[in-house]
Amino acid sequence: MIDRDTLQNHLHAVLDVGRFKDYGPNGLQVEGKAEVRTVLSGVTASLALIEAAIAQGADAILVHHGLFWRGQDGRVTGWMKQRLSRLLAHDINLLAYHLPLDAHAEWGNNAQWGLRMGLQADARFGEQYIGFIGPAGALRSATDLAARVHTALQREPVLLPGDGRPLRRIAWCSGGAQGHFEQAMAAGADAFLTGEISEPQAHLSRETGVAFLACGHHASERYGVQALGAHLASQFGIQHTFLDLDNPA
Repeated sequence: MIDRDTLQNHLHAVLDVGRFKDYGPNGLQVEGKAEVRTVLSGVTASLALIEAAIAQGADAILVHHGLFWRGQDGRVTGWMKQRLSRLLAHDINLLAYHLPLDAHAEWGNNAQWGLRMGLQADARFGEQYIGFIGPAGALRSATDLAARVHTALQREPVLLPGDGRPLRRIAWCSGGAQGHFEQAMAAGADAFLTGEISEPQAHLSRETGVAFLACGHHASERYGVQALGAHLASQFGIQHTFLDLDNPA
């Protein structure tokens, strides 16, 4: 068991939350029980994840994508009412960490994704340096890289092979980081992995020769919250369970 505020203070410290300018609040988004014994983690604070936490008797939910984002109009109606009402009725804490969880060198989404891909970063790039880049190692081509993604994530990526150049350096940034493609190229990448693709990236890949792989927003961000939850269980002796709710995005 751990005090809720002690838990949040620990997370703020180890994730270095204060250094990030983010799109929403990091940390405790919905206050629940003062003492935490069980934590359920997942990628997004969806109604399905909240219902699972209720069924499991969890005291806290730990996610990457919380409920509140910059630009929302602030009204508690519809889906927001449904999610909030269930959390409040069952006194469940909701803790969310966005960019700090992407960036962390050990428990972050990019660190954990790279580990599963057999990639090791030797530099950072992009917005607030959350992108990772490192040597390609045994991966010689974009086709090899796509096959590694399929094996690691159990998901077929969208592949733009570029000009077919041999891979020397690979960059990756989980989630919706397709806008970081040019920054990855500037950092020296021969291929860039992220979660999503938008219309401009197809042209950029064809015109620059740098391969682009869209591997799934959810699929590329499943691992950080698992690692962080496991850390909390080890550090404080609390119970942690990760729930992977399938998402085609």
